[in-house]
Amino acid sequence: MKILSRILALLLFAQVVLAQEVNDGNELLNRPAERTYDIILDSGYLKVGVYENFPPYSYQVDGEPRGIDIELGRRIAEEMGLEFKVHWIIPDENLGDDLRNNVWKGHYLAKQRLADVMLRVPYDKTYAYMQDSTGEYINEQVVLFGPYQQETWQVAYDPEQLDSVDTVAVFQYNRIGVEIDTLPDFYLTSAFGGRMREQVRHYTNVADAFEAMRAGEVSAVMGMRSEIDHELAMPGNDGFKAAGNGFPGIGKQVWDVGMAIKHTHRQLGYALEAIVDRLVKTGQMSELMASQTLRYSVPGYYRDFLDEQAIARAEGEL
Repeated sequence: MKILSRILALLLFAQVVLAQEVNDGNELLNRPAERTYDIILDSGYLKVGVYENFPPYSYQVDGEPRGIDIELGRRIAEEMGLEFKVHWIIPDENLGDDLRNNVWKGHYLAKQRLADVMLRVPYDKTYAYMQDSTGEYINEQVVLFGPYQQETWQVAYDPEQLDSVDTVAVFQYNRIGVEIDTLPDFYLTSAFGGRMREQVRHYTNVADAFEAMRAGEVSAVMGMRSEIDHELAMPGNDGFKAAGNGFPGIGKQVWDVGMAIKHTHRQLGYALEAIVDRLVKTGQMSELMASQTLRYSVPGYYRDFLDEQAIARAEGEL
């Protein structure tokens, strides 16, 4: 059964690949092997890689791309005087696979199907310079750069079931929903010696977990803050609240999100980095987030050198 499911998944992926190639208006055999900076400018468009079906970052409504990464991609392309083209990314086993399949090498079913730039990539120096057992850099084929957002974990709760959530310890006795096989899932089932494990309920995604909270099946939901903000803005969820608790022992509470390009395309990277840097510092990135009903935090990268006034301006508080 698993083999059949895998075959069907690969066939579906192949169909998506072929459809996108046709939409690009390029003959596969005639496409240049490398879309360098000059070739991108001459082509008149920028292909921005974003994750498929990943609200509020990138998703579709009636066939139209939506989400904060879609809006950022449009803005970047506009600043470059180019047309925005979306390159949908179907998640693989891990980030390394996604970078290989969509940024520098291509999937084995479509070697030429590559994005010019990929968004929603953790901007993490440890990951960027990770080495294998032989000392070789695992990610030497890509450049991680241009942090544009700081993400964090967040809990939303139903005040009719819980008075407050000052600590995750309340979930020793109250049910909480999480997306299966995510860090919140692993955290809540293992923290405090596993004392919250029996209260954790698993769902396909955060939206399904919120549906369960509306039905009274769980008293809270844990996910990324932008996912939680997106759901809290939805009709029917206005009675729920965002909690202010921390997550002791979770490891990484906050992290920067940036972009990735192939290591040979650094000229493109410099141009993109300058655009994103301006969007962040002038508060335009904060405005983009607000237009999607999402809170914005300046990446930690900028907090190392911007003063308090500059950070406030970037976060739309001035």
